[in-house]
Amino acid sequence: MTEKKKPNKAQILTAAITLLVLIGALFMLSSSMKPKTSQGSKEITVEVVHKDGSSKEFVYHTDKEYLGEVITEEKLVEGEDGQYGLFITAADGESVEGTDWWCITKDGEMLNTSADQTPIEDGEHYELTYTAG
Repeated sequence: MTEKKKPNKAQILTAAITLLVLIGALFMLSSSMKPKTSQGSKEITVEVVHKDGSSKEFVYHTDKEYLGEVITEEKLVEGEDGQYGLFITAADGESVEGTDWWCITKDGEMLNTSADQTPIEDGEHYELTYTAG
């Protein structure tokens, strides 16, 4: 029968250092993937397009860094925390029904982030459009 050898202290130390380096690299990678924010005063426009096709624009002057912070603080939207961030249930007083939802776009381009994960820059234009599910 063969006898199993126990790992020596050098092997254990090498494994521990490798694990720490790997954890550090993963942390740096995840930090670099996060959308960058802009600090300071900004002016943004948020256009709400209602179910009936009518729209209304709201202009905000803010120091906030994320869209969700602005539109919830200004009470433009109501929502709940979901699996992917803020799920908007109502905008400009209109609530979604059934499987309908509020689509968030920036200059007509759909965003891949929820409102609370969308960094804002000065002069940007966002749209919240009532969308049938």
